[in-house]
Amino acid sequence: MYRYIIVFVVLFQSYTVWADGLNRLDLAGEWKVRLDPEDVGIERGWAGKSFETSIKLPGTTDDAGLGVVNTLTPALAKPQLSHLTRTHRYVGAAWYTRELSIPAGWAGKEMILTLERVLWESMVWIDGIAVVQKQRSLVSPHEFDLSSLLKAGKKHRLTIRIDNRKKLPISVDDMAHAYTDHTQIIWNGILGKIAIQAYDAVRLKSVYASPNLAKKEINLQINLRNRLAKAVVGKLKIKVKYKMGSLTPVERTIQLSPGDSAINLNYLLGDKLKLWSEFSPHLYDISLELKTIDAVSTLSTSIGMRELSTDGTMLKVNGEPLFLRGTLECSIFPLTGHPPMDKAGWRKVFVTAREWGLNHLRFHSWCPPEAAFAVADELGFYLQIELPIWENNLGKDEGVMNFLYEEADRIMQTYGNHPSFCFWSMGNELSGDFNALNALVKYVKEKDKRHLYTATSFTFQQGHGVKEEPYDDYLITQWTAKGWVRGQGVFNSEAPTFNKNYSNSLEGISIPVVTHEIGQYAVYPNLAEIKKYKGVLKPLNFISVAEDLKQKGLLHKASAYTMSSGKLAAMLYKEEMERALKTPGISGYQLLDLHDFPGQGTALVGLLDAFWDSKHILSAAEFRQFSAPVVPLLQFAKAVYTNDETFKASIDVSNYGQEILKNQGISWFLKDAGQIVAQGHFQSTIGKGHQGNVGHLEVPLQTIGQAKKLTIQLKLEGTSYENHWNIWVYPQKVAVDFGEVSYTRELEEAMHLLKEGKKVLLNPDWKKINGIEGKFVPVFWSPVHFPKQAGTMGLLCDPKHPVFADFPTDNHTDWQWWDLQIKSTTMITDQVKGGHAVVELIDNFANNRRLASLFEGTVGSGKLMIASFDLEADLANRPVARQLLSSILTYMNSTKFRPKVIENPAILSQVLRYKEAQEKSEPKEIY
Repeated sequence: MYRYIIVFVVLFQSYTVWADGLNRLDLAGEWKVRLDPEDVGIERGWAGKSFETSIKLPGTTDDAGLGVVNTLTPALAKPQLSHLTRTHRYVGAAWYTRELSIPAGWAGKEMILTLERVLWESMVWIDGIAVVQKQRSLVSPHEFDLSSLLKAGKKHRLTIRIDNRKKLPISVDDMAHAYTDHTQIIWNGILGKIAIQAYDAVRLKSVYASPNLAKKEINLQINLRNRLAKAVVGKLKIKVKYKMGSLTPVERTIQLSPGDSAINLNYLLGDKLKLWSEFSPHLYDISLELKTIDAVSTLSTSIGMRELSTDGTMLKVNGEPLFLRGTLECSIFPLTGHPPMDKAGWRKVFVTAREWGLNHLRFHSWCPPEAAFAVADELGFYLQIELPIWENNLGKDEGVMNFLYEEADRIMQTYGNHPSFCFWSMGNELSGDFNALNALVKYVKEKDKRHLYTATSFTFQQGHGVKEEPYDDYLITQWTAKGWVRGQGVFNSEAPTFNKNYSNSLEGISIPVVTHEIGQYAVYPNLAEIKKYKGVLKPLNFISVAEDLKQKGLLHKASAYTMSSGKLAAMLYKEEMERALKTPGISGYQLLDLHDFPGQGTALVGLLDAFWDSKHILSAAEFRQFSAPVVPLLQFAKAVYTNDETFKASIDVSNYGQEILKNQGISWFLKDAGQIVAQGHFQSTIGKGHQGNVGHLEVPLQTIGQAKKLTIQLKLEGTSYENHWNIWVYPQKVAVDFGEVSYTRELEEAMHLLKEGKKVLLNPDWKKINGIEGKFVPVFWSPVHFPKQAGTMGLLCDPKHPVFADFPTDNHTDWQWWDLQIKSTTMITDQVKGGHAVVELIDNFANNRRLASLFEGTVGSGKLMIASFDLEADLANRPVARQLLSSILTYMNSTKFRPKVIENPAILSQVLRYKEAQEKSEPKEIY
């Protein structure tokens, strides 16, 4: 035996590696490649020839440096800001060839070539003779039967033609993530396994494994490939292993007649039943062996014993309430431009997501490879898979519909056994013929009952998306007929309140709701990330921003822009997620996104970068305070109080953990810069799901004598679960002493007073001055993708500046700034030379203008402060504006008010020129 193997290695050293006895040829390694952009290869007989250029497969033409070389230079324009830039790009046909030798022992065997993860179409030739098959799939391996062309003991030339051009209209502007240059790239090559497997006349082809919790058994449908000419007897042996050890094997004698067939049997687990979930991802490894008199065939799979169900508006797993804490995975892998095919690459994704408190990933308009499912199985992640489609005319192209049915069958066949494969949407934001769409849902739902289904991950189509479709198990939406279920439509139009949820919007919805793509709050590019791009993609978008900032003398502020805008985004994500947790009838959220989305106009909406690394805006532990199986919640009316009020709040707990929390101790603290102002303790039994009003607290605020930012902290004693919120308390009686300061709303009057050497507070009518609409929320998604929006990304200030001595603030936007931001117009101060922006607004990265809403400067012998938010109207009912005005005046009346000279004061007439009264934009206008 050993002598035979040594001889075999010598003969086939450069061609053959075996992984399954001597029945598998691993074809990974060096190939030859030739690009065929003009499609002349078939006509000129390239299939029988070798080529000069080498390439390693698995791999892509991008990896090999083949294709059109990028010559773009940095610019704040498209396509530079559209997405990351391929250093080499090739879209077209490419031919790959190599020689191989077939072992002598393969005579009479079925020989199947597998190409794992090909984009989009593959064709195969042996020695120049075409295999009469053409494979098209974006989700599963391409397979070719080479049995009639390969001869045992002979050398052959294998040639593969891969065409990565778009074959069907499956995508709006090529944005669906199965086929796009926005996240992954439209690569050409083969990513995963490349092998020829030899099979005997009878083999185990596939197995459909289904858990049956009620009977404590695994139901198996074993599909056989049978090329026998006559009936034979076979023995089927089933072995099951799990973490605790091996279970008793089952053997069965079966009569095998010619022709493919299926065997149905049940494997009883009994008292060895262990459930699969995020808390206990128990897996059963199933090994099948079929023996006949002259053949042995083996097959293996894994299964998790889990059952998904719905109970009214609640999702359940194994009969227990389930809340999906999810984010999207859009095939964002910026070093390679394509998803990893090994478990190590996916472990980074899932381990990081778990560290940040998540239990769910949605694969937006694509299906990941086998390795992703395997890691999710092991870690207990609930995955939502989608067909490779994001289209506005679904159902109107017969070819597309046929392709979707075929892809659905391939997904079931290839990945259906994985317990992590829990949810299935037909695609992203689909519109078109909903009868055709619902027929597709009905088809897959009847064929595979192991998952829960929804027709589409939201839709903008009128009359749909606001309620469930007929075969939906759950509904993914951002609004209903009754209103929004995400903060995009709330946070800028309603004053901050923390005792609201989305219950009113869910009236009439009878199935669980998962909120669609919540967040999308843009964070300024982290330019320190540029050095991380060492692969096939160049961050020309980041480089363009860096060069623009350098030219404008703003590069030193880039890191502060990232951190300040990120803090605002994190604050909004927190409230967004907590509102969902507080809403009965909502069973989960899908963030967009925990990590950055580098395409669609450079949508940097993550607290992590595109590499799944933290931007250090906040820690994973801080994020887990509001993203965990158990989350303490607080219901209170507003963010800002005066010291003649009492702070009142009720305590909720979102408990989607493993157990009921019996007699759980809950402590609360009201703190001033870490010092306890008030505290309390009580006990409560906390059941599963959202548990409202489990406790109450009241704190009179009369002892707060000056303006303060206070923190309320909740802790579930004896656990790691805690949470906190900020509130602001201001004196009810505030001295608004103008002293030496002259107040005016007119620039002309201000300039006259400055000539007289006065201190002037210029507070023009914010509704009339030229500038950018004042908003509390930052840029939605991307200023490039959605240019019809006010484009700032939060404020930036120095909390130690003396103007804030009586107005406590951080260096970023927080809830106390809401009234001031909404009642403002942001000044564009690019042309102002000198002076200083006391409150700077961070412009979006597509413009990088100098912006301000509080600006100071010396003009002649006078000293000027310009405030472009409203410091005049209804101050008795606007404690924040009143307090800031008081703090500004105290500063201006002090010796500390020594602003820098404005060298060109005449330009202020341009900065503050009047226009027609400003109208506030509506959230949906950006679309």
